Amino acid sequence: MPAQTSWASEAPLVNRMASLEIQDANSVMDARDSDELCGSGLPGIVGHSAVLRGALAMVRIVAPTDATVLINGETGTGKELIAQAIHNCSKRSNGPFVKVNCAAIPAGLLESELFGHERGAYTGAVTRSIGRFERANRGTLFLDEIGDLQLELQPKLLRVMQEREFERLGSAATIHTDVRVICATHRNLVKMINERQFRADLFYRLGVFPIELPPLRDRPEDIRLLAHHFATNYAARMHKRITSISEEFMQALVRYSWPGNVRELQNILERSVILSTSTVLSGSLGELPRPTSDGSNWSKISMPVTLLDAQISHILQTLQETKGVIGGRNGAAVRLGLARTTLIYRMKRLGINGIVTKTPHSLR
Repeated sequence: MPAQTSWASEAPLVNRMASLEIQDANSVMDARDSDELCGSGLPGIVGHSAVLRGALAMVRIVAPTDATVLINGETGTGKELIAQAIHNCSKRSNGPFVKVNCAAIPAGLLESELFGHERGAYTGAVTRSIGRFERANRGTLFLDEIGDLQLELQPKLLRVMQEREFERLGSAATIHTDVRVICATHRNLVKMINERQFRADLFYRLGVFPIELPPLRDRPEDIRLLAHHFATNYAARMHKRITSISEEFMQALVRYSWPGNVRELQNILERSVILSTSTVLSGSLGELPRPTSDGSNWSKISMPVTLLDAQISHILQTLQETKGVIGGRNGAAVRLGLARTTLIYRMKRLGINGIVTKTPHSLR
């Protein structure tokens, strides 16, 4: 879901080999198990916020039906994962789940992708091709980014949804199909209708059962659980032993607004695990995208190009935040999960001497 709303994997959330022994890992398990939607084959969802539970309640209601679903949500909230969950909980779960990203396929090829084509239908069509609607027969077709569907293709999509029939390009033979359609978008389709960029009749056909996914900033109580979940997974993949997440880093994660939602949080946790050199996971949000002075566009600080550069940048950023203090309870060493002497040695080895470092008098 990914996510995004984030789905836990089918494997146990706390991987014994990864040894991420976070103190409240059990709460992550409880949150996941309490959100089981159907059967043991469907992964659980990480989170317990009221807004998330409201969205999941809608999934439970609509999944057993054949109704068309329109999933609305910002980028990174987990729309595809919700679509997969609806399919898994439906009577079509044994059928195919076919995905199409309407924004990723060039305009001239999308019609062929959806409906297929016969040999010789156009230049370069040397063989017959089966379209996504045919492949999804007796299953579910997920149309992601439906707001980017070209205006000239919208009547054809409306027809196949209403009549359950279509023709391949270059063929006069009508093909009947039994497909459930689930759509998703981050765009305001009502506004697009007013601007004549989206057909009203198609919108009403798609929006039989709308589901709104909340952005991560509206569910801050889920950030701790998500952070633990992602840290666990990445620690397992990278064979790193991480026993906890520093409270200071966690507080920074909770306070951040996450314009990229769960996907952005996932990327930050992956980067932090990559850079981690101790059992306490720490990190810095200093290199996240920041709004410009007028608030209209996003600018991004250039990212390091090598792991060595990333380590240097990470240490320098932490030293900046502590005003050069290395030791003590609020020093850079604690934030990085290192002993003061280890950090000093590593700074010398990396050639970090461009900042005046300090140590509290009590530690000298």
